[in-house]
Amino acid sequence: MAASTYLTGIKPTGDFHLGNYIGAIKPALAAAEVYDTFYFIADYHALNIIKDADELRQSIRSGAATWLACGLDPERTVFYRQSSIPETFELTTILSTLTPKGLMNRAHAYKAARDRNNEAGITELDAGINMGLYNYPVLMAADILIMEGQRVPVGRDQSQHIEYTADIAGYFNHRYGDSYSFPIPKGVIDDSEASILPGTDGRKMSKSYDNHIPLFLPEKRLRKAINRIPTDSTPVEDPKNPDTSIPFQLLTHFADADKVADVRKRLEAGGMGWGDLKKELFEAVNTELGPKRERYEELMASETELDDILASGLERARERARRVLTNVRAAIGID
Repeated sequence: MAASTYLTGIKPTGDFHLGNYIGAIKPALAAAEVYDTFYFIADYHALNIIKDADELRQSIRSGAATWLACGLDPERTVFYRQSSIPETFELTTILSTLTPKGLMNRAHAYKAARDRNNEAGITELDAGINMGLYNYPVLMAADILIMEGQRVPVGRDQSQHIEYTADIAGYFNHRYGDSYSFPIPKGVIDDSEASILPGTDGRKMSKSYDNHIPLFLPEKRLRKAINRIPTDSTPVEDPKNPDTSIPFQLLTHFADADKVADVRKRLEAGGMGWGDLKKELFEAVNTELGPKRERYEELMASETELDDILASGLERARERARRVLTNVRAAIGID
C-alpha cells in the first residue's frame, strides 16, 4: 500500500469552467508532483444526472480530454474510468451489507432532495429519488477504498462524503480487521481565497449561479465573455480600488505577480480604465488556456488517443483493485 495515495473522482457532467480549473484541476495536478495519484472519470455517478447515452459518451470523452489538456500526465497519474473497474462494484455490494440505513438517511444529497419535495408540496417525500442517489455514499466509499485512497480533495460542503467513507471503512475494519483493514481516508479541504474563483457577479463561480466562464471558449467568445463582466462607472482618469473589481480578482489567478502589481498600481493611480483592465485579463487568460484549448480539440478529434490513454490507466488501476478485493474477499470468507 502506498504511503500517501491521493485520489479524486471527476464527474463528466457538463462543461468545465474557469472556477473548476483554478479550484480543482490545478491543485490536483500539483498534487501529482508529491503523491501517488489516482484520478478517475466517475461515469457511473453521472448516471444519476445524465440519462441520454450519447450525451454521457460525449461527457466522458470531454471530461477526460479536459484534464489531459490541462496537463494531467498519464505516466505519473493513474487515470481511468470508474466503469472499467468491476472490483469497485463488488466492493460496493460488500460495503452495503455493513452500512446502516440510518447513515444513508442522513446523507446531505438525499435530505436535500426530500426537502425540495417538501417545499414543493409533494407529500411523498421520496418521489423522484432513485436508489443511485440514495446509495451514492456507499459507491463513493468503494471508489476510494478499492484504491486504498488516503487523501481525497473535497469542498467544505462535501466533507460529509469523506466522513461517511471513514465511517464505512471503520465498520469493515471493526468486523474484519484481524484479516485486512482499509486505511482511513482524510479529506483535503482548500477553501482559501486562492482556490475560489469569483464569477461574473462576484459570487463563487458556479454553473448553478450562471455566472461562469467556460474553460475552452474560442478566443472571440472568451473576449466577449470577459468584456461583459460588470464594472462601475468610475471615469478612466479617477483612481480605482482593485480589490472590489471582479476582473482584477480574476487577473490575480492568471497573471504573474509582476503583472498583477503593475495593474494594481495603474488602477490606484488613475488613468487606467476598466476596458484596459479587461484587455489585460483576456490576454492573461488566453495566454494560459490557448495551448490547452488546442490540445483539448486534438484529443476530442482523435478516434483513438483518449481510449488508449484510459486503457493504459485501467491496467494499472485494476492491478491495485484486484489486490485489494482479493484481501477483502478473504477477510469476509468469500475466497
